[in-house]
Amino acid sequence: MAQIVGGGSPVNDAERRVIAHLRDNAPDDWLLLHNIEVPRGDDTFEVDVIVLTGHSLCVIDVKGTRGRIEVAGTRWFPQRREAFGSPVAKLRGNGRALKGLLTQERRELDRVYVDSLVVLTGTDAELVDPAGRDSRHVTDLAGLIGTLSDVSRVRRGHTTDTAPYGTAIIEALNGSVRRSTAPPRFGSWEVEEQLGGDTRVTEYRAINATVPGSETVLLRVYRADPLAEEEPRAAERRLITNAYQALTRIPPHPCVVRARDFFAIDDESRFVLVLDDVHGQALHLHLTAPMSTLSAAARLDVVEDMLLGLAHVHANNVIHRALSPACVLVTEEGRAMLTGFDYAKPGPRAHTVANELPNVLDTHYAAPECQAMPERMTAASDVYAAGVIAFQLLTGKLPPATPDAEPAPGGAPVEVMDLLRRMRDHATGKRPGAAEALEELRRARRPRPPDPATRHSGVPDPRPQDLRSPDAPPHDAPPHNASAQDFRPQRINPPSARALGDPVPEPPGAAGAADVERPEERGPEHHPRDARVQAPSQHGDEPHEGLPAQEPLFERLRTRFRRITGKQP
Repeated sequence: MAQIVGGGSPVNDAERRVIAHLRDNAPDDWLLLHNIEVPRGDDTFEVDVIVLTGHSLCVIDVKGTRGRIEVAGTRWFPQRREAFGSPVAKLRGNGRALKGLLTQERRELDRVYVDSLVVLTGTDAELVDPAGRDSRHVTDLAGLIGTLSDVSRVRRGHTTDTAPYGTAIIEALNGSVRRSTAPPRFGSWEVEEQLGGDTRVTEYRAINATVPGSETVLLRVYRADPLAEEEPRAAERRLITNAYQALTRIPPHPCVVRARDFFAIDDESRFVLVLDDVHGQALHLHLTAPMSTLSAAARLDVVEDMLLGLAHVHANNVIHRALSPACVLVTEEGRAMLTGFDYAKPGPRAHTVANELPNVLDTHYAAPECQAMPERMTAASDVYAAGVIAFQLLTGKLPPATPDAEPAPGGAPVEVMDLLRRMRDHATGKRPGAAEALEELRRARRPRPPDPATRHSGVPDPRPQDLRSPDAPPHDAPPHNASAQDFRPQRINPPSARALGDPVPEPPGAAGAADVERPEERGPEHHPRDARVQAPSQHGDEPHEGLPAQEPLFERLRTRFRRITGKQP
């Protein structure tokens, strides 16, 4: 049983499980410190658990994330939630900072190895790390004791026996750290879970502390240096506020993530962007999953939503500039939303943050004209990125370098693949705009009407003879007393000339056409799956199945008038 030497209150059940597991299962000579704050310059960072084993001091970050988690670069992509920065990279930085504090307190502690470990407590949590970047520093609850006991983790040049340094380590920690007394709080938002981050930004899931049981939000907490010179501070502030400025230019839309608030901590050492907590997962997961969870129609729905959101963004003079599968969220309802606006361009302005783009761009989705010069990003380069993402989603692989050399479309409609080819044209002028691409996609998905030449061929008159009026003449014979003027085209008065309540005849084929909303008449902000399409009228040129067809109203009135009066109507 490990000895707990102090700490604050655990923030959540995941942390409680780890602390209890170490207390009950670790060797008796291990020391445990939990929920502390470590100073770093003018700021602090939080540590969930610190364990002093027989050969190292290990900093532990606890994650309750469940399900499959894919590692791509410096981002983690969990199922059913938004991607976040790798906690491993941040934790290793915190470990180095802690080692620096220990060394300042006691010089001899330079020989002690400070390890870092992320513990996944979800019973079904699975880390998929193809590059092996983070997996060495991640374990689950069952493997925690074994990983902490592994002496081979100690790097060369450090001691593998911490017993002579135990007292010095505890004294140095007592002099450097302080107990964390409450969950972090930013304004009225109280943190429920730290998701991840890097040296620039940390991401949290939080609730409104003044409204118990309120829905969760996503906090992006940006660090800033309040003591920097004025010019670097101004540049840093422009980068930090960029996402909020871009999102406030965009009216609310179901396919674009919404910003709720933005504010600074008192000393401007941190800035907080409050976003909707989208219940979904990054599109990246659907591209890398062994078995796609999206049907062919659902994948086209995602492409349509992506273009719908992009058209809305462009219509409000905002350019995304960093569009990739990590910036497209697929919700639990199958809707797609655009996010990741940190480097967007919200219209003309005197400054730019494009110089930061080379650090974050995924070159697979960068247009050819922007590969070496990200500052040349335009709406056309956003369309190029959307074309690459859509091609990858529909075919399962990235497109070839030359659009004309791409393979057969597979299960996707030919018209859709041709659209994606033009969206990725190397000539920016030949790419359609986002709104134009959206309309073309909708037209390509629209069901084709039957061929008019064969629509009625060989179909007999479905109207039974015994349902016709016994006094009515055959339809192909003129009635008695008919004159030549009876067969002249009849003039139908416009609506303004008819009395209110008069029956309105409908020309053949017009019924239903006015009831069904045409996609090309809808704006970019209208989503086709939200449309309520009325059933077509039964007064068209095709008789309704099971009902006798009726003659046009005016023709029946004329026939009846002649039969009764013997006069012309």
